[in-house]
Amino acid sequence: MSETKKFLYVNRKAPYGTIYALESLEVVLIGAAFEQDVTLAFLDDGVFQLAKGQNTDGIGVKNFSPTFRALGDYDVTKLYVEQESLAERGLTQDDLQEIMYEDEDDDWEEKPSIRIVSRAEMADIMADQDVVLSF
Repeated sequence: MSETKKFLYVNRKAPYGTIYALESLEVVLIGAAFEQDVTLAFLDDGVFQLAKGQNTDGIGVKNFSPTFRALGDYDVTKLYVEQESLAERGLTQDDLQEIMYEDEDDDWEEKPSIRIVSRAEMADIMADQDVVLSF
């Protein structure tokens, strides 16, 4: 039996104004449905995809940010956010949505999916993947 490949989806774009963020989320959900080992990385303006309190009423598009909270149901529990990208945009972890998953190996305890990592740690995470797709 072949080993499961590790897929990293790199999100670098703001959530609205282009199709990249929504397309990434859709591809992640499809991959997870097919039991891929999925990890997400948020860098540059991609960190805004996880921001709390998004309101898209003024731009006439659907707010898809609540969908991130469903990722744990698809066993997508590794969301890495680059610390430097947050800081460069005046954001902290407190500005991000709370995205949780239930850890079946730890009596279904709820745990956070978002991990803040340094730029150097993000490089190591990327290097450890079999497939890297950038959006």
